[in-house]
Amino acid sequence: MKQVYLVFAALLISTISLAQLELSVSTGYAAGSAEMKLGESINISQTENSYGSYGEGVNVQLRGTYYFNDSFGADLSVGYLNGDDQDVSMVSLPGTEIDAVARSRAFGGSLALVYKFTDNLYGRFGALVKIGGKTEAVVYRQQVLSEAEANAFGLPQGSYTETNYKEDFHGHFPLGFVGALGYKFNINNNLNLFVEAEYYGISLKRKDSELSEFNTDLFLPDGTVAQAGLYTIDNLPEGVNKKTTYVDNLPNNNTDSSKQLSQKVPYSSFGVNFGITYRFKGSSKNN
Repeated sequence: MKQVYLVFAALLISTISLAQLELSVSTGYAAGSAEMKLGESINISQTENSYGSYGEGVNVQLRGTYYFNDSFGADLSVGYLNGDDQDVSMVSLPGTEIDAVARSRAFGGSLALVYKFTDNLYGRFGALVKIGGKTEAVVYRQQVLSEAEANAFGLPQGSYTETNYKEDFHGHFPLGFVGALGYKFNINNNLNLFVEAEYYGISLKRKDSELSEFNTDLFLPDGTVAQAGLYTIDNLPEGVNKKTTYVDNLPNNNTDSSKQLSQKVPYSSFGVNFGITYRFKGSSKNN
């Protein structure tokens, strides 16, 4: 048995000594793919669905690639996505104006198999996970007070409130797919520039959300502030929860507004990355 271990160790050391290690840094932009309904746009004449993916935006990545031979290798990467604003609720009705967007601020990682078709052309495919971050909703709402509300505050008709808040959504641990096809441009024996097309296929099931900012101000019809900070993060209005939990089932008689049915939101995307690679040479191998 010891001889078997020794042979295995010798083979492993030999493989490592001949292997090639690369370190890559890249940035790029991805457009949404496999888009789903994220919200609605409503005005006095119609209601229109809003579609998108939270995977749309600018990303940066750091990757390490380990080649077992001239063709095959393994790729481990981490990255950050600064997502574009996605329309969630756009409402323009008499007495009500809402502008609500949401965007991803996410950290992810992937483990992929790499295959070199030629010295310059390569492909990689593997598993993708989201390891941290959030989907951040940014909401503005203007609401004209009803006659009863205006009388209660002792304000004239036409007075209104303006509410601004941010809510951070978090999800369960997801597993998705990553695939890419790239081309390298040799600078010298150690440095390469590369460009690649990359696809992410992943969705996220919501777990909870929490308000990070909340403020409501009261205004007179002419726009003068009647009361600043009517409601704040420490003094929320009735029916507004600081934290919400998302679950798979709720009883029909549920009255707890802090629990809602969960849903999946899309993070899939297709984009183009540009970057630079530093290549470490094996002691007995030249590529």
